Amino acid sequence: MTLHDVQARIRALFGAKDGARGVEGTFMWFMEEVGELSAALRDRSTDADNLALEFADVLAWLATLANIAGVDLDDAMRRKYGTGCPKCRATPCVCATAKP
Repeated sequence: MTLHDVQARIRALFGAKDGARGVEGTFMWFMEEVGELSAALRDRSTDADNLALEFADVLAWLATLANIAGVDLDDAMRRKYGTGCPKCRATPCVCATAKP
């Protein structure tokens, strides 16, 4: 699936519910899913399949937020990262400083 496909699938599945919930409520659900992913990453006993599903949940809620906000994630990623690092434009990044 492309990011466009992900957004379209989430919109088809949950678009009406998501619109009714709004950005604030949806952001809270997104943060809950990020917390679940964080816990799964910390827990060494988490099996690979469950970890993958947590990543999928986070992506689905991010797509939901983007849908509500009218953002095309595929286009946004292409514009921000399509030509390399947003600062140095290289692939891989050769910036002198990196986020820890």
